[in-house]
Amino acid sequence: MKSKNSSPLMFHKESTKQESIPEEGISRAIELLRSGRLHRYNTGPNEESDVALLEKEFGEYLGMKYCAALSSCGSALYVALKCAGVKYGDRVLTNSFTLAPVPGAIANVGAEPFFVECTENYTIDLEDLDKKASKSGSRCLLLSHMRGHIADMDVISEIADRHGLCLIEDCAHTMGARWADRHAGTFGKIGCFSTQTYKHMNSGEGGLLVTNDEDIIAQAILYSGSYMFYEKHITRPSLEVFERYRKITPSLSLRMTNLQAALLRPQLRTLDSQVARWNERYSALEKELGRIDHIVVPKRHPKEHFAGSSLQFTLKDLTRKQAEEFVEECRHRGVEIKWFGWKEPHDYTSTFEHWQYISHIPDLPKAKQTLDFMCDLRVPLTFSIEDCETISTIIGEVMDGVASAK
Repeated sequence: MKSKNSSPLMFHKESTKQESIPEEGISRAIELLRSGRLHRYNTGPNEESDVALLEKEFGEYLGMKYCAALSSCGSALYVALKCAGVKYGDRVLTNSFTLAPVPGAIANVGAEPFFVECTENYTIDLEDLDKKASKSGSRCLLLSHMRGHIADMDVISEIADRHGLCLIEDCAHTMGARWADRHAGTFGKIGCFSTQTYKHMNSGEGGLLVTNDEDIIAQAILYSGSYMFYEKHITRPSLEVFERYRKITPSLSLRMTNLQAALLRPQLRTLDSQVARWNERYSALEKELGRIDHIVVPKRHPKEHFAGSSLQFTLKDLTRKQAEEFVEECRHRGVEIKWFGWKEPHDYTSTFEHWQYISHIPDLPKAKQTLDFMCDLRVPLTFSIEDCETISTIIGEVMDGVASAK
């Protein structure tokens, strides 16, 4: 996989550049700006807000009864834990391979993350989960489908049921993804999704919480900061349910705005076709990277229908010094790769070893081995298939140089 030119092949597109918001969303955003009605509860007579309509449409897309729109996925995770009854000092089972907002949400409710080992395929270790569910005393599993990798949800559901765990799914990276014929986020008591810029729908920031439980959604709506306007929600239970919680549930002011929802609604209608486009790019990269020595792209489970907006691979038979050289040389040639092996937090990347606000982190040798040699590559839709081939060629050339150096 060598370039034909004598000078090194370079890549010149930004890995953080996203596609434009659909014109329908831009037009509606301009209407809202002119009207001034940006707050979700600031509606005219007989008018339904953009946020309420988004909640209805997203719930219908997933086949879930209720949806609450929040300011971020981190906010949705925090509210989900509150609704699940997690209290100060509780242990919450969660992935050792995840991003900082997940343990951050657990810490926000005053609980302690209880980390579960990670497999070489980047998913939660089911044997370790079963063991720790038994000995941890936890009543909640916050399961992160980290970077879009979905563990065996049939087994996880069985473990959660057997141990009486409230399953909360962090679907920040799996909007539009499924396990068999069922959407991610619909297996647990609560599912949480992200609409941050680098996710599958883009409103800058934003979160969506879904559930079929009327008590959970009533609390979530109140926590989000509904004041006494909860009757304006389309996806809500009867007003009698709110009577149980409205005087004992604090308002946290974590609402989504109409402006965010206006940008998202047209994106939801094209989500499945966008996922197909991501997966075309993922497949092109997977095919070429699989031919490069010292690189392993884990095989996906046949039941996993993923949304490939990023691709992860493991560096094999290299030292940590070689791994760092590989990442730095790729960056020099225009290919931005996130590496989870940095000794210090780096960009968006940090690991359980960096989160010193957690009082106790168990020995996690499998997770450490996996993360020390795991690379993460964004696959934005602004990249073409040809771009993916160029990226693969550069990665192959850099690997040849790093692996052959003495």
